[in-house]
Amino acid sequence: MPELPEMETYRMLLSQRMLHQPIVTVEVEREKSINVPVAAFRQRVEARFVTGISRRAKHLLFHLDSGEILLLHLMLGGWMFYGTEEEKPDRTTQVVLSFGQRNLYFIGLRLGFLHLLSREEADSRLAELGPEPLEPGFSEADLQRRLMRKRTMLKPALADQKTIAGIGNCYSDEICFDAGLLPTRKTYSLSPSDFGALYRSMNRVLREAIRFGGYMEDPLFPGDALTGGVNSRCTVYDRGGEPCIRCGSPIVQEELASRKVFYCTSCQH
Repeated sequence: MPELPEMETYRMLLSQRMLHQPIVTVEVEREKSINVPVAAFRQRVEARFVTGISRRAKHLLFHLDSGEILLLHLMLGGWMFYGTEEEKPDRTTQVVLSFGQRNLYFIGLRLGFLHLLSREEADSRLAELGPEPLEPGFSEADLQRRLMRKRTMLKPALADQKTIAGIGNCYSDEICFDAGLLPTRKTYSLSPSDFGALYRSMNRVLREAIRFGGYMEDPLFPGDALTGGVNSRCTVYDRGGEPCIRCGSPIVQEELASRKVFYCTSCQH
């Protein structure tokens, strides 16, 4: 599932390509991917302009010149492609926004959605999310206070969107490895120095992941050299059985709270 760095990469790259262009046509192949009848969706979106794209946690918000918002959550298996009909991948699309020669294809939205909402409705939908981990006002003390409330294991606490927004399966493991902490540690067992290490690692891992384009495998557009650059840089995630880059011990793969978890028993305590 795309996490904060992947959605931030999408936000940045799409903002460079599709703002202030009229949405010429809208195609909806799967009505369950949207929240209003197809005719109403097309009527309210066609001929509108995307004036800005913002991100909140794992969501993208496409701000229309009408004041309405297209709220996107890709969920598991969802991704996007921006290009011509000839360039698009041979995959079923659920929604297509056409900007004339180029289109924005929403692919794999079987579990995800693209909902048309008012500003107030969007705010209400996102109200229960926790703070953004990279926002300037989010401090080490905030992290410690929020995780201590959970009194659970570290990985599920980091991935709880009501606690901290935007971290999921991949980056919770990567953050724990960078901090030298087992993802199975109980949050109440962490010392102040552990929380300090965790806070620094969270910032370092997420910022580096944004810099290298996240881990999404498929390019966003033809010639996209950024998206997916983190795949080869992951230290533990999806590397079960491989040698640890620090000590050479095999990376452990287990299941924790119905999620895969990856860690090194030698380097993490």
